Amino acid sequence: MSWALVTGASSGMGLRYASQLAARGHDILLVSNQQEQLQTAASELSRKYGVKTVPHYQDLSAPDAAGQLVSFCREQGIEVEILVNNAGMFFFKELQPEDEHRVDTMMSLHTTTVTKLSMLFGNEMRLRGHGHILIVSSLAATLPMPGITIYAATKAYLKSFGRSFYFEMQPYGVGVTTVCPPAVATPLYNLSEKLLSLGVRCGVIWTPDRLVRRALRAMDHNRRCIKPGLMNLYLPVLIAILPKCLVNHLWNKFK
Repeated sequence: MSWALVTGASSGMGLRYASQLAARGHDILLVSNQQEQLQTAASELSRKYGVKTVPHYQDLSAPDAAGQLVSFCREQGIEVEILVNNAGMFFFKELQPEDEHRVDTMMSLHTTTVTKLSMLFGNEMRLRGHGHILIVSSLAATLPMPGITIYAATKAYLKSFGRSFYFEMQPYGVGVTTVCPPAVATPLYNLSEKLLSLGVRCGVIWTPDRLVRRALRAMDHNRRCIKPGLMNLYLPVLIAILPKCLVNHLWNKFK
């Protein structure tokens, strides 16, 4: 069976991608910077689904993270058929000089590493004539708002990159699908369980399993980009028509 590589696979949405791909019978290479959770996740997936799992601890925000990961796969004889670019981070804060390290980390993780992983593994897929690349962007890609300045900008980059890369890879039999999910009930946003549950019940927050099922179906059908959920329809329009004075008022109240 073919290998699927999932970044950020030790928890949250990444773990759901790994689980659902393992349930389909794919062997899984799990990549994360959470070493203990990574080992536990790999063992559980192997036991539950009877597939091969390889946990690989790595900081994907490092300068040559993509090249190192490709080299690791070659050394291990892992031929990646499905690449899920899921690893990400989030913070809500007015930017200050002391945030420089977090900004650098987010920009590297969301843009540089995803671009290089897609390019390097995509080239191997192109030479074989088949493969799938899934890029996780966000609804935030269309919401340039204070507090999520870098997050929204990097997710907008991913959306643009994925939609363009789709056309470059199509002639070679390689699918590229970009997913722009609304809020998802994961630890990424540091919300309490109570708030996450309320958001799910109200329909403004999706469960990870539901989102991942939609994303993998879109990948199966070679969709270029999916924007699931009603929030993807009305929230960007609502934000676009908000008066600047109201945006300033809300930001000064909540920051």
